[in-house]
Amino acid sequence: METDKNYNVKSSLSAGNETNESNINLLIPAECAGLRLDQALARLLPNWSRSRIQSWIADKRVKVGDLCCNAKQKVWGNEHIQISPLFDQSENTHSAEAITLNIVHEDDALIVINKPAGMVVHPGNGNRQHTLLNALLHHEPQLEKIPRAGIVHRLDKNTSGLLVVAKTIEAQTWLVHQLQLRAVRREYLALVYGKVNQSGTVDAPVGRHPVHRTKMTVTARGKPARTHYTILESLGGCTLLQCSLETGRTHQIRVHMHSINHPLVGDPVYGGKPRKTIPEIGRLLTEFPRQALHARRLALIHPENKHLLQWQTEAPEDLAHLLSLLRKHHSDQFMHLDPNRAPSRYAATGSQ
Repeated sequence: METDKNYNVKSSLSAGNETNESNINLLIPAECAGLRLDQALARLLPNWSRSRIQSWIADKRVKVGDLCCNAKQKVWGNEHIQISPLFDQSENTHSAEAITLNIVHEDDALIVINKPAGMVVHPGNGNRQHTLLNALLHHEPQLEKIPRAGIVHRLDKNTSGLLVVAKTIEAQTWLVHQLQLRAVRREYLALVYGKVNQSGTVDAPVGRHPVHRTKMTVTARGKPARTHYTILESLGGCTLLQCSLETGRTHQIRVHMHSINHPLVGDPVYGGKPRKTIPEIGRLLTEFPRQALHARRLALIHPENKHLLQWQTEAPEDLAHLLSLLRKHHSDQFMHLDPNRAPSRYAATGSQ
């Protein structure tokens, strides 16, 4: 992971009666050299829209050094930026809800959560309540002062596992930057249809499907996406993989596995059907009610002390139970074919 970037953000928060003002101080990194001021800030602060940033620049709430500048001014790296954004409290329409969170780690800068399958991360059409964001606002009310309540990356509703939430603007900006540098390590357990013969990498751009707009697909018009996968266990009719992300596109693992003809078990959008397996295993795979995908490991550089931290969780109960049944049926089938041999097993769900 990269840790030597000269990139710092400091913030101070104060709340008024109707607005919430937050002073942000940051240093333009070298990779933004040559960009317009509004472009650089939009890249560094993606939780705010570019139009919002442009309005702050026009209102002289953004200074380069000690001077107010226009949005078109170019930056060349190492400039000190001071932002005094204006927040309208009426824009925060999300309510706090007393929803239990499985918190793996929490300190003054961040929260690491083990999200259950079935929980939506951020409110959207049809999911305005009972989301992770609503739960976070109840757990830590100060998150209402931070864009998206500190959420910097997401998991699909029916994907379980680890994700990190920032508790300050300083931490949020640092984590977003680390994600942009691909310095945050995310590993998943994925159960896919078919026998995967060898580990490998899918390097294929992912974008919106041209016809089915709720789906993603591999397309030349998409954004670069790369997924590394390693075989953990072959279970007869399916394979347990470890998938590591270099990028974080929407539905990336699901789309990439589908593109190599090994869709995720239980995936209602990109899924397939059991193949060349005994009826008992086929039934187990068909009846699994969600995509068999779990974010089991997360590693990142802490925004304050700059230490490398990592967390790992075991597979959730539903996936662990499915794997246990698959191993039993696969073992029984294997022993029936050759009673003098026993299959090797990889304890893929154990903590390290």
